[in-house]
Amino acid sequence: MPLVTNALIDALPRTARNRLLSICESVDLVSGSLVSGSDSSTRHVYFPTGSILSLMTSSKNSPMLEVGMVGSEGMLGLQVVLAVDSVPLQASVRGPGTAWRVATEPFYRELARSPALQQSLNYYLQVTLLQLTSEARCVRFHQINQRLARWLLMTHDRTHADSFNVTQAQIAHLMGVRRVGIAKAAGALQRKNIIKYVRGLLTILDRKALESQSCGCYETARKTYSRIMS
Repeated sequence: MPLVTNALIDALPRTARNRLLSICESVDLVSGSLVSGSDSSTRHVYFPTGSILSLMTSSKNSPMLEVGMVGSEGMLGLQVVLAVDSVPLQASVRGPGTAWRVATEPFYRELARSPALQQSLNYYLQVTLLQLTSEARCVRFHQINQRLARWLLMTHDRTHADSFNVTQAQIAHLMGVRRVGIAKAAGALQRKNIIKYVRGLLTILDRKALESQSCGCYETARKTYSRIMS
């Protein structure tokens, strides 16, 4: 059994944690693969332990847009906690790695018998709703350079590494902006020696400086998670 590195599972009391882990399986998630489709029945919930999942939304007349990301701080499949079969979001693997996966039926049974799990996921649901609200506000009111800094910080938190593979085209696609805007913003960060970008490998050189370039949404989300989940 691999080492548990998911904050939600780690925070459970030992008995509840061991019982949940007994119905989990460890899976390797490959970058770019689809984990769950929009409006499709939920078959599994995921607790990432190294991978990053991207939550995407789209409409008939608009491209995909990332509205959230899930790493080892959270879980994918909160609709199951609400006894909802599906949500209008697509989840794909943006950062490869491992995750604990649980089929919905045994997860329902464990949720019903574990007050500690219920409480933890109710708190996490509250965090997620607040972060989705913050994401909508950020997209509407903040500049691309601020949003890029925030996106890089969120990714840095979930990769647990200073370097990660991503292209400017991918960032532009996820953020719903033109690639030229990302190139300009990333170039400014690179000239300030905050990041280094070479052939699709992005390295964060100065975390504190990157935080100073971000809008306040990042710090608000970080404090919200800490306040509610601690």
